[in-house]
This record gives sequence, structure tokens and C-alpha cells, in this order.
Amino acid sequence: MEVKEYLQNAEDSMQLATEYLDDTLSHIRAGKASARLLDGIRVDYYGTQSPISNVANVSVPDARTIAITPWEKSMFKEIEKAIINSELGITPENNGEVIRLSIPPLTEERRRQLVKQSKSEAENAKVSVRNARREAIEGLKKEIKNGLSEDVEKDAENEVQKLHDKYMKKIDAVFADKEKEILTV
Repeated sequence: MEVKEYLQNAEDSMQLATEYLDDTLSHIRAGKASARLLDGIRVDYYGTQSPISNVANVSVPDARTIAITPWEKSMFKEIEKAIINSELGITPENNGEVIRLSIPPLTEERRRQLVKQSKSEAENAKVSVRNARREAIEGLKKEIKNGLSEDVEKDAENEVQKLHDKYMKKIDAVFADKEKEILTV
């Protein structure tokens, strides 16, 4: 039973690392408009820090524009201020009805920076997967002292290695997709 627990814990950790990478990369803009770009930006809504999507309708009318329609007129200034103060690097345009964000095309240098940032995030995910493998193997080695046979431990180690390899391939695939997306003009 202990062997299954170690394998399950390792797989859960590896799955979480992959999901976190997926989420992190979705917030790196690749020259295309996406409502997810605004996920990390919070606005003050009656004393509470709320995501923009909780106080306005966020839509993407075309590949280069994000349209934000606040539900209350008083939120226009708050949303604009939050976007300007964010790391997004885009100046909002307000016509009194809708706040528009025009996503500028990325320069070659900026694309390279984004690929480098994405690669760094992928590497962090790989480190997490390696740590999960190491913890599982260390735990299995300790179980030998508690009566687990060495053959069973070696088989379990091989299973952990297979999980490790599977998730490393997933991380490489996720990064390759993001890199392609960033470099596509």
C-alpha cells in the first residue's frame, strides 16, 4: 500500500507542476489579445480587491483588441488606473462607454525575451517534477527499513522514473507550443 501512496503523491505533484506551468504561460502575452492577460490585475471595488472580470464584462472583439465594459460608471477610473499600474505595459483608451486595450505587435527582441521567460517557467516546472521524483524515491528507500522488499522498491523506482519522463515530455510540449505561439508573427 505504501508504494501506491508514494507513486500517487509523486504523480499528483508532477501534475500540479504541469498545470501551474500551463496557467503561468497563458498569462504571457504572445502578441494576441486574450482576456486572460487581465487575470492578475485587481481593482478596488468597495474596499475589496477584485479581478477586473468581477466588475466588468471583458471581451476580445478581434486579435489585437480587448474591450472592457464596466458594470458601473464609477469603475472606469479604477480599472484604467489598475491597468496603467500593472506590468501589462498597455495604455487603456476610454470613450466613456468602453475601455479598449490595443495590443501592439511584438518586436523581435520582445519575442526573444518572452521565449526566455517561458523557458525559465518551464525549467521551474521541470525542477518541481524532479523534486517530486526525488522525494518519492527517498521515501521508497526508507520503506526498505520498514520491511519493503528491494525488488518491489526497484520496480516502484522504475514506475516513478516513467512518471518523471512522461511529465518532462508534457512540459517540453507545453513550452514548444508557447514558443511557437510567441514566435509566430
